[in-house]
Amino acid sequence: MTHNTPLSPRPLRHLSDVHRRVLTTAQLRSHGVPATEIAEQCRASGPWQQLLPGVILLHPGPPTSEERLHGALLFAAREPAPGVPTQPGAGSPHRQVYPEAMITGLAALTLHGFSATPPLLSLDHVDVLVPRLRRIRSTSYVRVLRTPALPTPEPVTGLPVAPVPRALADAVADLTDAEAVRRLLTEAVRGHHCEPAAVVRALNEAKLLSRPHVVDAVDSLVAEGRAIAEDRLYRMVREYGLPDPVWNVDLRLPGGPHLGGLDAYWPEQAVAVELDTRAPRQGRHQIHQQDDALWSEYARKREHLERLGITVVHLTPKKLRDAMGQQAAVVRTALMAADDRDPAAYVVVLPR
Repeated sequence: MTHNTPLSPRPLRHLSDVHRRVLTTAQLRSHGVPATEIAEQCRASGPWQQLLPGVILLHPGPPTSEERLHGALLFAAREPAPGVPTQPGAGSPHRQVYPEAMITGLAALTLHGFSATPPLLSLDHVDVLVPRLRRIRSTSYVRVLRTPALPTPEPVTGLPVAPVPRALADAVADLTDAEAVRRLLTEAVRGHHCEPAAVVRALNEAKLLSRPHVVDAVDSLVAEGRAIAEDRLYRMVREYGLPDPVWNVDLRLPGGPHLGGLDAYWPEQAVAVELDTRAPRQGRHQIHQQDDALWSEYARKREHLERLGITVVHLTPKKLRDAMGQQAAVVRTALMAADDRDPAAYVVVLPR
């Protein structure tokens, strides 16, 4: 019997190739294969083999990387209720095939296209994320990770994969090499997989920001994210034909106090742009306190500048990435409205 041979009067032609090669014992029984036949086929030197408890590989020889991932998900997935489809269908097929399970950690990052992660077949284990209350244990090459609330998986090659920030946190939790951690975090931002703030939030939720080598990597990540955000701002001005501002300046009142630093400033129109690249770093309570304190600082600066007649446009790296044209329109509108406003107070513009 080959892996393409129908197992019963219920043929497997409607399944994808990998779904014909790896099935659970429950799926095999649903196709009319009794437990005794499964055991017979999985005997030593038989045509099948037990890949994981309750998961059968329907050919001899080592599994492919795809089969390993599919088998890990089948092992970790919650058994569907009677009558619920367990094969791909309309809607979200990976949720039907693998309820309450998704690939995370290094395997997930490789699936997302990271170059700093090992090939799938060279991984000693595959991390699978499941709800905290699931009664399932790690076994063989499958390492079960638990979470109080599953994130929404992202389909990659038909498999449910944890979003990059969560996958990063699960991978970093297992790494002690500072350079390896730095490479992963830097690629996440430089490769446009996610914004630094999302990575830091995930690391904080995983309680990893107390580890010195992770903190050092976050410092590099924040600097990388800041540089990318500034580059997007330069591109926005150039590509959308905005007048050239003065870049990275400090404002002061003549003979008076420092008013704050700005990323871009148009003196004739008294319009400023400030990038919000906040990256909170402490524990859950502290992270909110610091976030609130930084936002209050932004708000105080903006309020002070606007009392002086200076319009402040507040941009985030995510807005510049996802809606650059819209943000350019906001800045253009502020510049065009300058003629309708009262003249701004005179301020001294200094390089930052």
